[in-house]
Amino acid sequence: MSRAGWIARSSRQARWRPQERTVTAVPELPDLAVYLECLGRRVLGEPLERIRIANPFVLRTVDPPLRAAEGARVAALRRVGKRIVLALEGDLFIVIHLMIAGRLRWRARGAKPPGRIGLAAFDFPAGTLLLTEAGSTRRASLHLLRGEAALRGQDPGGIEVLESSLEQFRDALLKENHTLKRALTDPRLLSGIGNAYSDEILHAARLSPLKLTRVLSDAEVDRLHRAARATLDGWIERLRRDVGDGFPEKVTAFRDGMAVHGRYRKPCPACGAPVQRIVYADNETNYCARCQTGGRRLADRALSRLLGEDWPRTLEDE
Repeated sequence: MSRAGWIARSSRQARWRPQERTVTAVPELPDLAVYLECLGRRVLGEPLERIRIANPFVLRTVDPPLRAAEGARVAALRRVGKRIVLALEGDLFIVIHLMIAGRLRWRARGAKPPGRIGLAAFDFPAGTLLLTEAGSTRRASLHLLRGEAALRGQDPGGIEVLESSLEQFRDALLKENHTLKRALTDPRLLSGIGNAYSDEILHAARLSPLKLTRVLSDAEVDRLHRAARATLDGWIERLRRDVGDGFPEKVTAFRDGMAVHGRYRKPCPACGAPVQRIVYADNETNYCARCQTGGRRLADRALSRLLGEDWPRTLEDE
């Protein structure tokens, strides 16, 4: 049946039209790695002269007080899950979680946080690091912690894929029986991977996002591990090259060059079939039915419920 046929089967169905979604997403491992590299060139070994809070909600701790960090030098920069950590002298740690719409900006020394999106400013001798958050929902957070034990409390516990052996990756992946999409994005299992790069990893591995972890063959686990490492390493290098000596200004979940994420209905770069998607809550999964699911379209809960038996289950049904 043609697409027009199954949409027009009823007046309710005829009113439905797929619409593009513009979803902002939490910066993931490649974005955070490049943030840290760029910050390192500017602040490592330098004193944090002053912290200015523009929106008090962002600060989630009161002890130690912020003034305890002022004047301390930056000893190291780390990533803990999807959090950026500035390790300071005196066993202090500034932990920034950008969440969905938080971003970092490097500006001239003393720059003011911009209007209603400005959350905090960190003044260094060479410039000012601004923490901003677009939109009206305030989710980004700032913690000042003392001691490694307190910092460990911020770690969800997932392994670092780029540092993992195949055995470590398999153990983490099979710890619970989830879909691959959920397992890849579970911070308790794997660190730093979210909605965007999980789509890219699964496409590179030629695996369905809804396949259950505990039915994976050894060969599929190995393929997924290699795809995860290659995808993450490849995007770190690509973003690093794009930024050059500058500072990341466009951190987004939708990038030119991605195979499937954010490319709904566009041709798969591997086979030319239209990229498909599953929409749930505020997230979506993009995949290629021909490359990843043997030509079978995965049911979108809301849409397949609306269309019932008229839901096209294969690419040929469209």
